[in-house]
Amino acid sequence: MFDPSDPSNPSSTSVRSLYWHHITLAQLQRVKDWREAQRGAHPLECQLWEAVLTAWLMGWTGWLPAYAFEAAWAYPLCVLGLLAPRLYVYARARAHLARRLRCDWLELVV
Repeated sequence: MFDPSDPSNPSSTSVRSLYWHHITLAQLQRVKDWREAQRGAHPLECQLWEAVLTAWLMGWTGWLPAYAFEAAWAYPLCVLGLLAPRLYVYARARAHLARRLRCDWLELVV
């Protein structure tokens, strides 16, 4: 199995298959618990997660009004909002593997 902490094996297909998956509500709950526990130590990370989850919620609640009011311009925004947690985890995993950024919560969503 691919070890995310081992930078000597940066295979992009392994990274993609390991971190590009559906994030369950249980995983989001684990990240929320981590966020609450680390709020003082990592305030920026907590704010980023809140922005990601806000975009996710806006994506879920915005698609029906966008469809009802035939606002085709809003469809890509809703899809982007729906994918926000997955995109954020994937971007952070790649930065963590490249040793540009340390990510303490990454094992919570694998």
